[in-house]
Amino acid sequence: MKKKNSLRNLSGSYKEAALFLLPFLVFLIVFIIYPVINVFLISFKDNYNHLRGTFDSWSLDNYRKVLSDEKFRSALKNTIIYVIFTVPLSTIIAIFFANLLNKKLKGIAFFQIAFFLPMVTSVTAVGLIWRFMYNQNYGLLNFILSKFGIEKIGWVVDSKWSIAALIIFGIWNILPFTIILLISGLQNINPVYYTAAKVDGAKGSKIFFRITLPLLSPTVFLVCIINTISCFKVFSELFPLFYGKPGPYYNLYTVVYYIRYAMMEKRKYGTASAAAMIFFLFVLIFTLLQLRLRKKMHIRGLK
Repeated sequence: MKKKNSLRNLSGSYKEAALFLLPFLVFLIVFIIYPVINVFLISFKDNYNHLRGTFDSWSLDNYRKVLSDEKFRSALKNTIIYVIFTVPLSTIIAIFFANLLNKKLKGIAFFQIAFFLPMVTSVTAVGLIWRFMYNQNYGLLNFILSKFGIEKIGWVVDSKWSIAALIIFGIWNILPFTIILLISGLQNINPVYYTAAKVDGAKGSKIFFRITLPLLSPTVFLVCIINTISCFKVFSELFPLFYGKPGPYYNLYTVVYYIRYAMMEKRKYGTASAAAMIFFLFVLIFTLLQLRLRKKMHIRGLK
């Protein structure tokens, strides 16, 4: 009798949990799972008409068109360059500032607010300020460079410097979130390690490289994975910097901008869907490689 009652209570708790999860599951199916499946199917439809829902045939032509398109190859190259520079540089800078902000120094609250302010500011508004700073004639960056005898640089008007301008803005844009994650990682490090190191006579730099950095490495890898995925999706940063264009001479296409170009300007929904699926696979492989690298480094650390 007791066993039957316990089974009834267990089934009742499962039903209650299912009811609580139902709104989330509906949201997940309608807004995430279904769109992904739909995009996957559209990517195989030739001459897909979105309004009528008609298409000619099923094939791989959309994938062939995307992979043979010079714009897509250029977009993939620009996106990879952006990720390769933005993620490591932002992580290194964030580790330095997170270490400083984690210390109990006088007036540190002001600097914490200053560093976290971009998180609550519109990317478009911040981008407009950066475009003003990049101005070739009266921008702040060129003014600073002129003090060192460096000639004025056309950050947003010269195709040679456009990727550098995007990278600098991208680094500054993701720093607050990166710093917050790293500070949380620093605060989880047991202070006993630092006390023992100081008793042994270890100095600041040795403590940082022998204790702080190894114990912070799980958070650093998490930050790198999140920022890599975020940087691969670079899109909104282009609009304020380059007046809504992908670079001064349309030289700075990114993969997400290419998907938008194929869908909104060319009305090639099959091509856009194929580009989205290729992009998804590329980001997935890149993320899995990072996870594999983290696992290998963790195993080496245990040895």
